[in-house]
Amino acid sequence: MTITRNPFDAGGYSLAEMTQAINILPNLYTRLGQMGLFRFEGVTQRSVIIEQYEGQLNLLPTVPWGAPATVGSREGRSMRSFAVPHIPHDDVITVMDIQGQAALGAPAEVDPMAEVMNRKLTLMRRKHAQTREYMEINALRGIVKDGRGTTLYNYFNEFGLSQISVDFVLGTSGTNVQAKCREVVRAVEDNLLGETMTSVHALVSPEFFDKLIGHPKTEEAYKFYAATGAQPLRQDVRRNFPFAGILFEEYNASVTLAGGGSERLVPSSEGVAFPLGTMDTFTSYGAPADLLEAANTIGQEMYARQLIEPKGRWIDLMTESNILPVNKRPRLAIRLHTSN
Repeated sequence: MTITRNPFDAGGYSLAEMTQAINILPNLYTRLGQMGLFRFEGVTQRSVIIEQYEGQLNLLPTVPWGAPATVGSREGRSMRSFAVPHIPHDDVITVMDIQGQAALGAPAEVDPMAEVMNRKLTLMRRKHAQTREYMEINALRGIVKDGRGTTLYNYFNEFGLSQISVDFVLGTSGTNVQAKCREVVRAVEDNLLGETMTSVHALVSPEFFDKLIGHPKTEEAYKFYAATGAQPLRQDVRRNFPFAGILFEEYNASVTLAGGGSERLVPSSEGVAFPLGTMDTFTSYGAPADLLEAANTIGQEMYARQLIEPKGRWIDLMTESNILPVNKRPRLAIRLHTSN
């Protein structure tokens, strides 16, 4: 279905129309996107103030000018202001993109101009989705990185918190893997800090997953699961394995950074365990677009606009997302690793 109009129509395009168009395009959902782990919340400012109290991070609300301020106890609290990362991405439609296609106005089911625009907007949306996945998987571990791989914020360092890490020692045949799993689940439960959860999930590297399912203490359980629970003729049983209260999932993903290098989303022989079904722990805050008409409005997940070159020689396509993902309880995300 065509979602764009002829850009040379007198009506033109508004920011709202283009933004709506890019947000209804089919999304290439990433794993965290499929899970819906990070809830999106728009804010009206380009920075947020986060307060830490007893290991929990809270966003301070904005209030009308002249209204009473929120009040917090000085004891055991610290506050930091964090700028919301600005992620613009542009493209252009030129004559060569549509040259040789059906002329504008010619009888055709699909306008070549609209087809090119849809294709380019879809690709741009996918790049934003991959960038958001990269930012959120790092924020899950308490770190905010940009598309170059540069660490912008480390919530553990900012608020004096320590990350919980469990060494599964999977290279040792006598390791009690069930005990390691119980340690992880209890650590999650101890750090809920008033939150709720439904289960514990773990995204692990292929190396960690292979050692886990091949360990003498888990091998028989995995064989039974593969034979009965996962219906191997229809599913790739290599991908996940529920054991001792944790659903382990192999997460073999990498991204190409802005500088040209690549980075794995889960490091080799590592993983991260976290709760599912929480109400207000994982949130991505979105700031307004860097445009006059968006100032002081509630931020959206993604923005798009277009600008026709005055002489009609090309169309600039401009997109942006302004996202700050926050894990409000950083110690809930348990680092898993195996030292051998």
